[in-house]
Amino acid sequence: MSERLTCDVVVVGAGMVGAACALYAARAGLDVTVVDRGPVAGGTTGGGEGNLLVSDKEPGPELDLALLSGRLWGELAEEFGTFVEYEAKGGVVVATSPGSLAALERFAEEQRGAGVVAEPVGADALYVLEPHLAPGLPGAVHYPQDAQVMPALAAAHLLRASGARLLTGRTVTGVPRTAAGAVRGVRTDQGDIHAPAVINATGTWGSDLAALAGALLPVLPRRGFVLVTEPLPRMVRHKVYAADYVADVASDSAALQTSPVVEGTAAGPVLIGASRERVGFDRTFSLPVVRALAAGATRLFPFLSDVRALRAYLGFRPYLPDHLPAIGPDPRVPGLYHACGHEGAGIGLATGTGHLIAQALTAKTPDLDLTPFRPDRFTEEAA
Repeated sequence: MSERLTCDVVVVGAGMVGAACALYAARAGLDVTVVDRGPVAGGTTGGGEGNLLVSDKEPGPELDLALLSGRLWGELAEEFGTFVEYEAKGGVVVATSPGSLAALERFAEEQRGAGVVAEPVGADALYVLEPHLAPGLPGAVHYPQDAQVMPALAAAHLLRASGARLLTGRTVTGVPRTAAGAVRGVRTDQGDIHAPAVINATGTWGSDLAALAGALLPVLPRRGFVLVTEPLPRMVRHKVYAADYVADVASDSAALQTSPVVEGTAAGPVLIGASRERVGFDRTFSLPVVRALAAGATRLFPFLSDVRALRAYLGFRPYLPDHLPAIGPDPRVPGLYHACGHEGAGIGLATGTGHLIAQALTAKTPDLDLTPFRPDRFTEEAA
């Protein structure tokens, strides 16, 4: 007979978002089990850079979620910031022409109206913030609220702090439902887990888990590469990226897009991104993409031309057509909750997502309106 475990909620997915859901659900008094077919942080989380950003988000629901998440990350940093390599280092968005500077400053003014700290930086002051930038740049905007964690460490520590039962190496094969259509937990290849609530925190596989429960959620993978340099003294002080990165994040294009994103880490290596392309789950190494990343980074920081790249890795961002995650209860399937589709922002948005999910699970009024994140907002045509 299959093993049967009973709890209040099953979180499917042991990445950063699943870990945050487990933490906040447990702190709300619920008995939580986390199940994943692989190890902790074995999917998108393990292929991420750990960015906690407000700088790349226009006013609207995602920025509201980012601001909430940033406050919650600050609270968690008081608990175990060193253990997850939390750095409140801020971000610098650089303009490469007078025209792009004017557009960037207009964008920053809109963000300030929504609660973002966005400080204009003139050409002279820019080189005080980042002395090793390429000469001749006209200016930037400084975002002191941007921060960073080491994502795999963060997921592991949040799971440990939650006290949740963790079952790795178990593949979910079904979502049993009652005669009335409500979920009864999950079926795995090693037995059933009974619970009245199931959280879909499976990232790029969010559509598959939703389909097992009989719901449509059109999550697609969007591939991205990251270059990692040899360890260096702290030459890059902030997360630094060119202003066109924001447009790439918001783009619907399936084609390859690259824009320079450069940041130092507490361990010494410099991380270089960012690329985006929809190629399914193709894990083929792409030399042209990596060359484009290196070229963009050296345009921003010429000293990188003489630095060795030790490795490159890739990950798949869970993309939804309107660039907003699915967060909250699924009205089509009672007891099913979604926490996926955050694209490249899942590390930063994880805390707010987990907090809102816990509020929904315990019938509390959520701190943010969940309407823009409704899982049932997509039609078959949109998918």
